[in-house]
Amino acid sequence: MSTSNTFSLLFILDPKKAKNDEAIIYVRITVNKRRAVISTKRKIPVDHWDNVRKKVRGNSAAAKSINEYLDLVTSQIYQCYQKLAFNGNFVTAQRVKAKYLGQDKDSKTLIEIIDYHAKKIGNSLAPGTVRNFSISSEYVKKFLVQERKTSNVFLSELDYKFLCDFEKFLVEYYPKGHPRAMSHNTVMKHIQRLRKIVTLAYNMEWTDRDPFRRWK
Repeated sequence: MSTSNTFSLLFILDPKKAKNDEAIIYVRITVNKRRAVISTKRKIPVDHWDNVRKKVRGNSAAAKSINEYLDLVTSQIYQCYQKLAFNGNFVTAQRVKAKYLGQDKDSKTLIEIIDYHAKKIGNSLAPGTVRNFSISSEYVKKFLVQERKTSNVFLSELDYKFLCDFEKFLVEYYPKGHPRAMSHNTVMKHIQRLRKIVTLAYNMEWTDRDPFRRWK
């Protein structure tokens, strides 16, 4: 886990989603440049929104009530973030969102399943195969640190885009001591190993879906 996080919170209104000139106020949570959005379930006329102050304009009872509610939401989300950080959890925007909504639980992480897989195959596969999985796992960890700015992610955060981004990272990565980037075949081997590791989590019901099912 990274010992330092960047955290911000911003209320937003999207006029493009307005209906009858009214739009819902959303709160956008950002942790280490990764975002999560929550609906406040409060709807106002678009022209009542102060886009500079991120508040409802005016001194009417309705405006004051919503602004007070936004202040409360701000306080509660900050508290969720602080509790996660204080308890030593690795913090993500999705994790803060889940805690605020009361949906957080002891979710499994990618590094947990990687470590479990390494122990599982340690005495059952050929040394060369074990070594290859270890190398692929190290590339996953480098990808998380260099591209995702974190040391871990929840399995629930994995999706097709994650796999595509990992492929791009491998294509552009020059292994130490190598004169050129990885071949297409090598890149595909690393991706296949990652898929096998994550499929193990799916089969063990650590996650309720196969996040890479779209990959051909």
